[in-house]
Amino acid sequence: MEQAVGRQSTAVAAGGAPALPAPVSGDLYAEVMTFYAWQMRRVDALDIEGFADTFTDDGEVVHADGHRQHGKAEMLAGMRAALPRYRDIAVRHWFGHVLIEPCEGDPGTLRVSYYSLVTLTDREGKVTFQPTFTVDDVLVRRGGRLLTRSRLIRRDTPVEPAA
Repeated sequence: MEQAVGRQSTAVAAGGAPALPAPVSGDLYAEVMTFYAWQMRRVDALDIEGFADTFTDDGEVVHADGHRQHGKAEMLAGMRAALPRYRDIAVRHWFGHVLIEPCEGDPGTLRVSYYSLVTLTDREGKVTFQPTFTVDDVLVRRGGRLLTRSRLIRRDTPVEPAA
């Protein structure tokens, strides 16, 4: 199975600066953002079956701790085990800085990287934040719709400043 890339393209433009990925169409950007809005609303509503249905049958998630779930059955089992953690908590996943890159030679496959912030709101309205993450996905088009084939979740850590 193809894994999500750990980093976005590292091509270098003239002058030594990293080359920006080619922009995607507004329609494709809107489709990807709508897909994520739908996917995250499923997980935030604790609709684990609906969330799992946004993955391919052989989809894979590699969590920040290195734990790997392969296929919908493993994903569902892991989510069911985690459900008690979310009693009396409203979970919200927030994404930003989304980069979308079509895979060369495979127009139905996209590499998508984004930053993720998760908030937890209790019954009194107190909001807490989870650590931030960088997520790298491989999305594929099946039956006219986008699905996640792989997801690599990495907890953000400080970087060393350039010398």
